[in-house]
Amino acid sequence: MAKPLAGLAHDAQDAHAFVDAYRDAYPHDVLTVREPLSADQDVTALVAELAARGRHPLLVCENIEGLAAPLVTNLFASRERIGRMFGVAPDALFDAYQQRANAPLAPRIVTSGAVLDCVTEGDAVDLAQLPMIRHFESDRGPYVTNAVIVAEDPVTGIANLSYHRSMRHARNALATSLHSRGHLWRMLQTAKARGEALPVAMVIGAHPFFMLAASARVPFGVDERTIAGGLFGAPLELVRTPRYGIGVPANAEFVLEGSIDPDAWAEEGPFGEFTGYSSDRSTNNVLCVDTVMCRRDAWLVDVVGGPYAEHLTLARLPREAEMSEKLKARFPAVKALHYPNSGTHFHCYVSLEQSRDGEARQIMLALLGWDPYLKNVVAVDSDIDIASDEQVLWAIATHFQPHRDLFVVDGLPGSPLDPSSTAQGTTSRMGIDATRGASFDGVRAVVGDAARQRARALLDAAAGVRR
Repeated sequence: MAKPLAGLAHDAQDAHAFVDAYRDAYPHDVLTVREPLSADQDVTALVAELAARGRHPLLVCENIEGLAAPLVTNLFASRERIGRMFGVAPDALFDAYQQRANAPLAPRIVTSGAVLDCVTEGDAVDLAQLPMIRHFESDRGPYVTNAVIVAEDPVTGIANLSYHRSMRHARNALATSLHSRGHLWRMLQTAKARGEALPVAMVIGAHPFFMLAASARVPFGVDERTIAGGLFGAPLELVRTPRYGIGVPANAEFVLEGSIDPDAWAEEGPFGEFTGYSSDRSTNNVLCVDTVMCRRDAWLVDVVGGPYAEHLTLARLPREAEMSEKLKARFPAVKALHYPNSGTHFHCYVSLEQSRDGEARQIMLALLGWDPYLKNVVAVDSDIDIASDEQVLWAIATHFQPHRDLFVVDGLPGSPLDPSSTAQGTTSRMGIDATRGASFDGVRAVVGDAARQRARALLDAAAGVRR
C-alpha cells in the first residue's frame, strides 16, 4: 500500500527532501553505490544490468570520478515508485495524475531558495565545472539529459517547459537539440522574426513533480509550471534569474541562464535516444550561458537515455494519462491503456469490453490519430493483462487473423527519431484487433481460485514464508 504524500516531503518542493524521505520510507527500493564509478558509461551500465535482473531501484551514486556532485537517477523507472509519489497504487496512477494536472495552480514568486546559494555570472562562467556524464559508447561526449529549458513569453509571462539533450560546446555555451515542431522552436522563430535571441533558463534537477510537469503535453500557451502546481497541490515556488528574470524552481539543483541565438549552429550528436539507436537528427542550436546558479549541496539528477525504463516512462506517463482520460470519456468500452517499454514510444495496448463489432477498430483509429508517436496499436479483451507483453502476444496468436483484423494507414507524420521513417519523417501506422469478437468459438482453460490458493500455500510453506 502506498504511504501518504505527507510522508514523502512534497511540501518542500525539493529533490533532496523527496529522496531522503523516500529512502526512509522504502529503503529496499533505493540502491546507494559508494564505490568509485567512471563518468564514462558506468551509470548506464548499472541501470542496464539492474534492468536485466528485473530491478529498477532509485539509484544514488556517491562517487563519480571527475564529478564534484553525487548522482541520482532512475527516479521514474518504476511505476510503483511513481504511484507512491501520488500516494496511490500503480493501477490508479493515470487517474491520480490527471486529477491533479487538471487542477493547475499559478506559480508563486519567492525571494529566496537553495538554487541561489551559489551564483556565477559573466566571464566567470565555466561549463567544465557543470557535472555531466557520458551515457553510451556512441555518444559524442558527456551530456546533460535532464535539461528542462524554461522560456517565457515576453508579453504574457507564460512559460514553456521542455526537455532538450545538451552537451558542452564552449566554455560558456551548450550545443542543444530543440524539437522543430515543438513549442520552444515556435518561440525561437518568433524571437528570430523580431531580430532577437530567445532568453531561456535551463533547469537541471528539481523535484520529481516539476520533472513530470515538464513532460506534460499541453496546448501552446499553457504554462507547465501551473501543471507542477497542480501536481503539488500548492503553487510552484519560483525565484527570478538575475539577468532575464525568468521564473525557475526555488530549490532546483542547477539553473543555467542565457539565450538561444536562432542563427547560431553547433555540432551536436550522435546521442543514444529512446529508440535504442544513436541519433544525429538535430536542430544544432547553441545556448549561450550568462549565469550559473546552483545549490551549495547540488546533485546531478540524471535521466539515463536510450530505451531504458526511466527515460521512456518519464516522457510517456503524462501522455498515457491524457490518452486514457480521452479514450474512456469518448469510448466507455475502454478499460485500460498501456504503452509497453518494449515498444519504446511507438506501441500501445488497449483493453476493451466491446459492445458492438468494429468498436476496437474505431478506438485504435482514435489512438493513432491522437498520438503522433504511435505506429502500432493492439486491442485486446479486458481479461488480458496489458502490462504483460507475453499475454498480449498470446492474444495476437490466438485471436488475430491478419486478413480480417489488420489495418494500415500510410504517409502520416511520425517521430523524427524513428530510424525507420522516411527522409521526410513520415511513417505508416497499424492496428491489430486481437479481441475475440462476437463469433469467437473457444473456452479459455483456467485453473480455479481454490486450487491456486492451495498451491500458493504449499509453495510458501516450502519456502518458509509466513502468511
